[in-house]
Amino acid sequence: MASMTFCDSGFNARVPQAQHECKGSRFLGFVVRESALESTLSELKGLHPKAVHFVYALRAYQGGQIIERSSDDGEPKGSSGVPVLNVLRGWEMIDSAVVVVRYFGGVKLGVGGLVRAYTKAAKLALESAKELGEIVPYIERGERAVCVGYGELRAMHYRVKKLGLRVVGEEFGQNAVTLHIQGDLAALQELES
Repeated sequence: MASMTFCDSGFNARVPQAQHECKGSRFLGFVVRESALESTLSELKGLHPKAVHFVYALRAYQGGQIIERSSDDGEPKGSSGVPVLNVLRGWEMIDSAVVVVRYFGGVKLGVGGLVRAYTKAAKLALESAKELGEIVPYIERGERAVCVGYGELRAMHYRVKKLGLRVVGEEFGQNAVTLHIQGDLAALQELES
């Protein structure tokens, strides 16, 4: 299975991607881009003031390696954040996070019950996001600086567009232009060749 990522085209923190109930406790699952995790947590805490736990896990690609982080947010150690992280790993999600909001229902679930409940909420959230077309293949992106002469500038712009890349900046020198180009890493490598 190829790595996947979350495309937050229609994300709305007011509508969970999944809802799961277990012995009176309600679990709301949200999938977000990793870069939006902190703001989403703040927004969810404002929208759900009576919820008791805001558990999350994330996986991100930074500096050539996968970074993982999770939080049990007051649940017993390893009972919630790590199971949500394991779901992200199983789905091979990159640059994505899952937040599960828990409303306590009055019955303690025990560590095993919490693991099952948080795992199910995370899986349901990812399945819902997939059905909505918000889970897409992960494409490693990058940026390059390419120096071209003024006579080659128009042809380079055409090639950049044809490869699905985009120019994010230009520096005009005396004899050449430095183009700052972003996009799919494979396309950037093709541009350089």
